[in-house]
Amino acid sequence: MPDVLLEEGPSGLTVRPRDGAGGQVVLYVHGDRHLSGAPDTALDAAGHLALRTGATIRCARFRATFPAALDDVHAAHEACGSAGPVAVAGSGVGAGLVAALLVRLRDSGAPMPRRATLVSALLDLSLQAASLQLNAAADPGFDLAELRRRVAGYAAGTAPTDPLLSPLFANLHGLPPIQLLVAGTDPLLDDSLAFAARGARSGVAVDLQVRPDAAALRAEALPAMAAFIR
Repeated sequence: MPDVLLEEGPSGLTVRPRDGAGGQVVLYVHGDRHLSGAPDTALDAAGHLALRTGATIRCARFRATFPAALDDVHAAHEACGSAGPVAVAGSGVGAGLVAALLVRLRDSGAPMPRRATLVSALLDLSLQAASLQLNAAADPGFDLAELRRRVAGYAAGTAPTDPLLSPLFANLHGLPPIQLLVAGTDPLLDDSLAFAARGARSGVAVDLQVRPDAAALRAEALPAMAAFIR
């Protein structure tokens, strides 16, 4: 993307507008629902987000097992500098790591980002949500048995209800405003709905947006995310 600058560092990749903006920082954790992700796969989204917000986007690199993945995201947060990110955002398993990061920061008394966006978030690794089966037919690429296998490897023996592995089970009091973007046909729909309800009951400002289908979510997620971050 010609209008942005790209830099590589130990915790991931940094994308900033070429026009010299980028004073604010957004930590972005890209991942899919199958618990994989890498900074380079987030570059297109990060570039568009940088141009829409004028912010520097830090794309975190994380390992493939818990709790190492959360430790990596925490390190990327600290690498954003003393001011910290003005926002954090993530997708899939990356969104779950973002939610867990907020819980960890709150519990440690560390400075919090001003707000967070979670897209098609994997927040409950017990995998008991009804939408995992009810919406499976709407997504030909979704395989619940494969997701269960990957979750077992990712959890590495951690109980699926551990609040840092599955933030849906965490105490959400004191978290910053959170935006949740998801499709009504997403197998992970119930994770976002349940997290929004728990957050609202805990006094968290929640912006839940449910798009009709995956195509609408892909088309509208970045503009919605940028507007919320700004």
